Parts: sequence; structure tokens; C-alpha cells
Amino acid sequence: MAFPKRRRVCPCPGVGRAKKGHILQPWSALGRIWWRPWGWLGWCRDRRYGVALSEPCPSTSPVRGSAAYLGTVICHVGGAPCPLSTVQSPSHPPLIPCPLSGSPASQQETLGRSDPFPSFIPCLVSVNFFCPSLNFARPRSVICCSSSPHVQPHHGPVPAASYLVPEIVRETQDLIEQGALLQAHRKLMDLECSRDGLMYEQYRMDSGNTRDMTLIHSYFGSTQGLSDELAKQLWMVLQRSLVTVRRDPTLLVSVVRIIEREEKIDRRILDRKKQTSFVPPGRPKNWKEKMFAILDRTVTTRIEGTQADTRESDKMWLVRHLEIIRKYVLDDLIVAKNLMVQCFPPHYEIFRNLLSMYHQALSTRMQELAAEDLEANEIVSLLTWVLNTYTSAEMMGNAELAPEVDVSILEPLLSPDVVSELLNTYMSILTSNIIAWLRKALETDKKDWIRETEPEADQDGSYQTTLPAIVFQMFEQNLQVAAQISEDLKTKVLVLCLQQMNSFLSRYKEEAQSYKEEHLRDRQHPHCYVQYMIAIINNCQTFKESIVSLKRKYLRSETEEGVSLTQPSMDGILDTIAQEGCSSLLEEVFLDLEQHLSELMTRKWLLGSNAVDIICVTVEDYFSDFAKIKKPYKKGFGEDADGHCDTIAAIAEVIKLTDPSLLYLEVSTLVSKYPDIRDEHIGALLAMRGDTSRDLKQTIIETLEQGPTQANPNYVPIFKEIMVPSLNVAKLLK
Repeated sequence: MAFPKRRRVCPCPGVGRAKKGHILQPWSALGRIWWRPWGWLGWCRDRRYGVALSEPCPSTSPVRGSAAYLGTVICHVGGAPCPLSTVQSPSHPPLIPCPLSGSPASQQETLGRSDPFPSFIPCLVSVNFFCPSLNFARPRSVICCSSSPHVQPHHGPVPAASYLVPEIVRETQDLIEQGALLQAHRKLMDLECSRDGLMYEQYRMDSGNTRDMTLIHSYFGSTQGLSDELAKQLWMVLQRSLVTVRRDPTLLVSVVRIIEREEKIDRRILDRKKQTSFVPPGRPKNWKEKMFAILDRTVTTRIEGTQADTRESDKMWLVRHLEIIRKYVLDDLIVAKNLMVQCFPPHYEIFRNLLSMYHQALSTRMQELAAEDLEANEIVSLLTWVLNTYTSAEMMGNAELAPEVDVSILEPLLSPDVVSELLNTYMSILTSNIIAWLRKALETDKKDWIRETEPEADQDGSYQTTLPAIVFQMFEQNLQVAAQISEDLKTKVLVLCLQQMNSFLSRYKEEAQSYKEEHLRDRQHPHCYVQYMIAIINNCQTFKESIVSLKRKYLRSETEEGVSLTQPSMDGILDTIAQEGCSSLLEEVFLDLEQHLSELMTRKWLLGSNAVDIICVTVEDYFSDFAKIKKPYKKGFGEDADGHCDTIAAIAEVIKLTDPSLLYLEVSTLVSKYPDIRDEHIGALLAMRGDTSRDLKQTIIETLEQGPTQANPNYVPIFKEIMVPSLNVAKLLK
């Protein structure tokens, strides 16, 4: 670029009259040559005229290469015709006459200012003025910044690209409304570039002159509104980006291009600020930062908007809410990974940022849900989703998101403290629920005890009620749910179930005892007392088996023993319930036989009585029911009912023996078969015959006592529990 080596005197009309011999020298500003009056920092001005040229003063010798530069003319308002209307340039069309030349009164009315001679009014501004961020190479375009009715249109030769600022604004607005965002942004940049250039020059000349700075800003007052309106359109597209990228990805690309343009302008302006401290109005726009903020709000709104139901309208509201979130998030991230990344520059890292936004939005939503007053099943649903579903193949671990999404490095959606608090709440609620469920189950079972129909029988024909199945089905369901969350919670729930089972069995024992006592007060009710007492006994065995099965299924081998040792022994309680039940059944038998047994060995019996027949029928009837008792509790009645009948038959053989010489042998056989038979039993049996002398009885008893008796290891004592009143024995021996 060539600069003049000699000082020159500007003979421009008005300039020479105001300041004779003003020395002009070249001034370089952002790649352009400015001729400026020495001492006025950029403005050749007097009381009436002012000029700033981006080309050499036309009255001086031409500067080599000056025709390549684009020009701007600023006319000062004065009372005389603008002298620049005759200025010609070898490289540009004739300059436009100043439209504001006229009477001071008309100017004051037009501008609405009290000063009829403002220091300057920008009238003609090139869109190429001071816009280094736009590498335009077009011929000069002239914009008239006044829309005043006092401004007369120029009738001379005007460049074809000349427009009024309001018209540019209207065209830009129309383009925005039509969705031509790139074209609208181009015109917006032209307006902003011209405005910012003028303001920068004014700032360079006189940074304290806010009056003139405000005047420039007012002439471009619609520019900021256009910028805001365009931004709204951009944000609307971004809010629907996941839909737009599938239907019209070009539109999304246009939005990103506009944002990237603004980011480049922001960077250049901030770089210049470090040197000049000048920042145009509305800068920096930070549209990239706002873009991510819009996307973040959109993601948050999308997550929050997935709750379609409440607890009052749908008990499964949370399950539905979490499932919708899972589906939406997975679909959105797949679209972002496969489509959106193609619409954004790589350095935007759009997928990584969207993943972070979704993760944070989900974390916030999960914390909000955790803070609500959740029920036990809702806590389980939430924790299962947070701890398992979120990182599973159904969501973040989906193959379509790999390898960009690595579940191993994802932060937890809920902090350990929140998870621990939820688990504690769940255990507390579950404890209350189990107690209530067990109480309700027992009450329901008690209602069955008084029914007029017999209880159901299992595949082996043993009586049973539904109580064990209901209890352990409830335990099973809760353990399955807990296992979905964590192994630790599963173990805690199992321990809780066993603890509550222990308390429940104590109540079960009390209710069985009450059932017996109520029956003894009126032995006619309930009608199926024996059958339901047998079912209660059998339930004890079912409970024992179910407890073992539950431990084996839900405890790891290395912890099973430890947990078992920490639990109260329930086997002892169940055995006690069963033994008391068996005793009550035997008591029931003897209560029915008491009258008939009392007839034996009496005159009525000797004269003829059917007491024995009744006893046999009654015992047989009872023992047909006792046969439906499960092992091992059936051993309380011998091996089975037939075993007891065999015992009676063996005793009968001793009684009906006709040859006394064989009596010793028959008694010996009986003793060897039932080694728990005692001397008083033998004495009472021999006394019942009525033909055995005292000496013979004593001899038989003494002989049997001297002989060894070897009991079968599998023998179950029968006579051990049978008591013989001493009075009856003494009476019979007489």
C-alpha cells in the first residue's frame, strides 16, 4: 500500500475557509487509508461541514492504490449546501447529496433535538464500513440512515445497492418470518457492521461524547430487535432439534452456521477490546452458550413432562413414568448419536454434551422423586430403575449407544446417602407391612377353622390350610423384589422375614391354644375341630420345610450359616405347637371314650355291654383322621393309626387267652414288642382277666423284670405316656 510522502493542504470548500492550511496525513485503520485533519483525530469539520473519506481527498493528488478502497461519507448538517455533493472519485460513483441540508428549524423538527446543529448526523453509511469480520469485496453500498419526511430522495446517480435502513429492517423481518434464517442473518450482520463501525470511530475520536454515540445507536435502534427476533427463531428450532434433525436437518445446520458466525464475530470483537476497550452494544452475544442452555432446558422439560399419571389416578404411576423416561432418553440419545452429530461442528461435542444434560436432568428428577413420600413398592421401583435399569442394556448400556456411552464411568443418579435413606425407609415400611400382612393372614386362617367343611388336603392326602402358602408367597415376592436392587438388601429382607416369622409363630401358638380352649367349652363346635387341628399340626411341618427352602434359595452358601445362627430357633416353637396339637387330639379321643371306658370291668360290662365295640369304632374313626397327619408328627400316635390298632389287638390276645399256662408266653411277647410297658400295665392287664392269682401275677412280673429287653432303635414309645391309677390296680388285684 502506497502512502503520500508530502504533506498536503486540503482545499475542500468550507474546510479551507474554516481551517486554512489544515495538514492532511494518511491514517491507517484496519487496512484502510483514512485522510484525517491533524489534531482532529479523524474528522475534517467546521461549523457547517464535515467529511471523512476512506479514499484520498479528491482535491489533492491521487494516492496510488486508493481506488481499491471502499468509502464512507458522513455529512455534517449546516445551513449551506453540502460541498461534498460535487466530490468525485476516479474509483466510485458520484457521492449522494446530503439529504439533511435545509433550515435549522426543519432539522430540529425532524430529529427532535433542542440543538439545531448537532455535532454530526450520519446520513450516508457504507455497509462495507469498518467491518473487518466480513470479508466483503463488493462495490460500495450506501445506506441512508434517515427516514425523516424532511429527507428528500436523491435524484442523481445512486449506486444500485442503495437502501433505506427501515427498508433493510423490513426485509430482514420478512426473511425471519419466512424462515430464511441465513439470508436474514446476512442482512443483520450488514446493519450491525455499519453501526458498530460508526460507533467505533466516534469512540476513537471522543469516547466521552455519549450524545453522539447515542445518536448513532438510535439510528440503528431496530437492529437489536432484529437480533432478538432472529435469536427466538433459532431457539425454537433448537428446542425441536430432535424432531427437526429427522425432518429437515438443513434447517438445523443453518441455525448452527448462524451461531458459529456470531461466535467468530464475538471472538474478534473481544480480541479488539483488549487493544481498544471498545465493545459494540449487544456484544458478546454468546449464542453458543445460550444454545447449550436452551438444549439443557429442553432436556429438563422433556424429562419432567413424561409423568402422565398420579398415585391417585394410577397405582402404577411411577412404573409408567420411569418406563416412559427410559424409552424417551434412549430414543433421543440414539438420534443424537446417529443424526445430530452430523449437523454440528466436531468441537461442539454435541453428543457428549447432550449425554451430560440428560444425565443431569435424570439425576435431578430422581432426587425429586426420592424426596416424595413414596410407598414401599414405589421405593423399590425407583431404586431398581436407578441402580439397575439405567445402566442396563435397556438404556445406557444399549449397543446402539456404544462406544460413546461407557456405563462404567457414569456418575450415580442418586448419591449413596440418598440411596441409604431410601433403603432405610423401605425397610421400615416393609417391616410394618409384613406385620400387618401376617396378622391379616392369621385372621383369615382362623375364619377357616370354624367352617363346617373339612380343610383341603395336599397331594398326599394330608389336611392343610392356605396359611403357609400365603405367608411364604409374600416372603418370596418381597425377596424377589429386593434381589432386583442388591444382594445386600435381599439378605436384609430375608433376615427381616425370619424375625417376623418367629414372632408370628408365637401368635400362631397362642391362637391354636385358644382354639382348643374354645372347643372344650362347647365340644359340639366347631364341627370340624379335629380336622382343622390336624391341619394346624401339618402346617408346622410345612412352615419348617418352607423356611429351609427359603434360606437355601436366597442365601449365599458362605453367609447361610451366619444368618441362621442370628435367627431365633423356630423349629422348637413349631414342634411345641405340633405336640400340643397332638395332645389335644388324644385328649379329644379320651373325652369321647371316657364314658365307655368307665363301663369296663363293671357288673354292667359283665352282664353284657357294647362299650368295647363303641370304643373300637370310635378309636378307628379317630385314627382314620389321624392318618392324615404328616410325618414326623404322626409318630406321636405310633407309626400310624394301624399301629395303634395292632397294639390294641396284642393286648386283646392277652385278655382272651383261655389257657393260663400260656399266659406267661403271651405276656412275654407283648413286653418284647412294647418294651416301654411297665409293671403296673402288666398288673392291670392280668387283673382284667379275673382268673389269675396274686402269686402267678407276681411270678410273671418278676420273671419279666429279670429278662433283658432290647428295644428296636426305631421304636416309638406308646405305654410311656399311659398312666394307671394305683387305686384301680389295688382294686383289681383284690
